[in-house]
Amino acid sequence: MTRHRLSDKAHRHDAAYQRAKQENYAARAVYKLEEIDKRFHILRQGARVLDLGCWPGSWIQYAGDRVTETGYVLGLDLKPVVLSFPAHVEHRVADVFEWTPGPDLPPFDVVLSDMAPHTTGDRHTDVVRSEGLAERALDIACMVLRPGGHCVAKVFQGGGFGELLKRFRASFQEARPYHAKNSRSTSTEQYLVGRGLKASATVRRP
Repeated sequence: MTRHRLSDKAHRHDAAYQRAKQENYAARAVYKLEEIDKRFHILRQGARVLDLGCWPGSWIQYAGDRVTETGYVLGLDLKPVVLSFPAHVEHRVADVFEWTPGPDLPPFDVVLSDMAPHTTGDRHTDVVRSEGLAERALDIACMVLRPGGHCVAKVFQGGGFGELLKRFRASFQEARPYHAKNSRSTSTEQYLVGRGLKASATVRRP
């Protein structure tokens, strides 16, 4: 597998960056997913995974390895991912606010979202945009997941966090926020982890 250079330009010398470089992952963010997966058992061999905001590609690298060739991983992002993947992993350029699943896609087992807004420097604006991305990830999860499926979505914690968590808890049998140890100590990011999509939360595809 050919993997792309690391994308974390501002943190080229931290330990996670150096580890990712040595292990041929596209970004240090892979260790957040690894941590969440080990804690909540999100991914398994043979699973079908949708990765929203997949650029630069470390999450689809990890997911592809975990589900093996018996599974399937589809990544979506506004930017093309410059990586080579095995046949069971693919990525498409798409805007998640415009994308809807076509009839060619059977239900997924897992939806992942490490999406983050282009930061403006205004914390309130960045938080609101992040919450909008997490809400969209949940909306897509309810469209594409089979009942019992799982969702992990990143969000910058702010004023709308409580309502977003409430929506996750209404949609999944188990839902909780998780602050990854591999997140930087100054970061306000949380991961909302939903396990076991309720049948009542599934949305009929358009």
